[in-house]
Amino acid sequence: MSLPPEKASELKQLIQQQLSKMDVHGRIREILAETIREELAPEQQHLSTEDLIKALRRRGIIDDVMKELNFVTDNVEQELCTSPKQPVGFDKQSTLKKSDGTRMADSTTMLSISDPIHMVLIKTDIFGETTLVASYFLEWRSVLGSENGVTSLTVELMGVGTESKVSVGILNIKFEMYPPLNQTLSQEVVNTQLALERQKTAEKERLFLVYAKQWWREYLQIRPSHNSRLVKIFAQDENGINRPVCSYVKPLRAGRLLDTPRQAARFVNVLGYERAPVIGGGGKQEQWCTLLAFLCRNKGDCEDHANLLCSLLLGYGLEAFVCVGTKAKGVPHAWVMTCGTDGTITFWESLTGHRYIHKPANPDEPPLAEQPKPLHPYRTVGCVFNHQMFLGNCQPSDAVETCIFDLNDESKWKPMSEEAIKSVCAPGATTALPPFPPLCASTVDASVTSNEIEMQLRLLVSEHRKDLGLTTVWEDQLSYLLSPALASYEFERTTSISAGNEEFQDAIRRAVPDGHTFKGFPIHFVYRNARRAFATCLRSPFCEEIICCRGDQVRLAVRVRVFTYPESACAVWIMFACKYRSVL
Repeated sequence: MSLPPEKASELKQLIQQQLSKMDVHGRIREILAETIREELAPEQQHLSTEDLIKALRRRGIIDDVMKELNFVTDNVEQELCTSPKQPVGFDKQSTLKKSDGTRMADSTTMLSISDPIHMVLIKTDIFGETTLVASYFLEWRSVLGSENGVTSLTVELMGVGTESKVSVGILNIKFEMYPPLNQTLSQEVVNTQLALERQKTAEKERLFLVYAKQWWREYLQIRPSHNSRLVKIFAQDENGINRPVCSYVKPLRAGRLLDTPRQAARFVNVLGYERAPVIGGGGKQEQWCTLLAFLCRNKGDCEDHANLLCSLLLGYGLEAFVCVGTKAKGVPHAWVMTCGTDGTITFWESLTGHRYIHKPANPDEPPLAEQPKPLHPYRTVGCVFNHQMFLGNCQPSDAVETCIFDLNDESKWKPMSEEAIKSVCAPGATTALPPFPPLCASTVDASVTSNEIEMQLRLLVSEHRKDLGLTTVWEDQLSYLLSPALASYEFERTTSISAGNEEFQDAIRRAVPDGHTFKGFPIHFVYRNARRAFATCLRSPFCEEIICCRGDQVRLAVRVRVFTYPESACAVWIMFACKYRSVL
């Protein structure tokens, strides 16, 4: 049995606490001294580990410690099985463990598990920029029919998006079952099972497509103008495969990596935004990424952000939906909506982390009547969906400001059959995407990374000023005083609550002498490339004024604070500041 790193750390801490509670170290020292005095000859001063263990066992110390720890084997095994570390989206728990969590599943049980291994290939350049190269769903069950539980496969990886028909390379894979199965299946049995599943999948997809077409015809019969609304039933993934939009969302629990829904919104916000590349003109390229592909490259389009945020909010027990519609100038967009138990409708913008309370305008009010002014950027909404429901907006107007989001009112929202959605999107359905992988803790050391970026920025500023014929004097204390402001900015982004500015302003007033002027410029990035960040800062006239400051007794300061999130996503706050003696 191997423990995950977080479990091993927790176990070590518990044992250390128990040892301290029982004063085991003190008792060991006493026994050590006593053993040397009583059992060893005066000329024999060396005490081996074996001698010490024997003395501890003879006096019952080891037995006392084990009784106090009071391990229960079944509970430990059960806990380990409920939170497995799943590589590349493979459902290891259901494959390797029976429901009682005590022994390996047999080959017949494993054959019934249809979840593939999802492999994602990304390319990272010298600047840390990632590119999605390939995404492949690997059928692993051929190993169940191989001798000795070992088999080799050769798969061709295809490109993504507009290059989904172009080969990017060949991958040789060797499979080995560990521990080995007691009984292997014949290859004929495995092939027959896979063929039956393919037939079943094709039939389910055909029936859902027939139902979706019928639903769409009924939707258009309500009002012909519905044809122009953004009602998105299917979306292409990175491999160009059409999938029901409901399959892109599933409740996702973040474990102990994210504590609140608002923190989850901040995490999704700091993942990079990048539209799907398009060759030539003709508008936006349609591509929704599966969750694993999105997280592996740490950037994606607005639909990818909205699907991830909706999944996380569902995991927190909220009633969340992805909204598909438009924002200013008719640009297609996707965002998230939550429905409170008191009827409150809240919009979550996944690209910024902002939240908006929806207060619908009453279209029947007189023209001069004062209507609530919408604070959100959304213009129209065509449909909403999550992992279980899909509803088309059939209200007279699809304008968000007049929409009533009573999803139970079929005169306003036309629902799809939940059974039809379940047949192709429910967990375990052969047509569904594999289980979402758990989020990974950040591998970025916030302090080290903050220092590295700060040192690089100091060097870049000094070189830039040198080219202008200016000397550079850094004031470390002033740099340090900028830290509370950066922490306050990130706290406000996460919670929408401003705190700590009073102390920061008071400290700056004390640090800047009479007759001197202070200027500061904070800026936020979601990448860790210092040179790229510096070039962006110089495009701001106010920041350039600080960096190129001229005057008497000029002192410069820069502070960098990196805030880490799961999947090594980062919010990077930088503040440039200067103080100088005013001569006017």
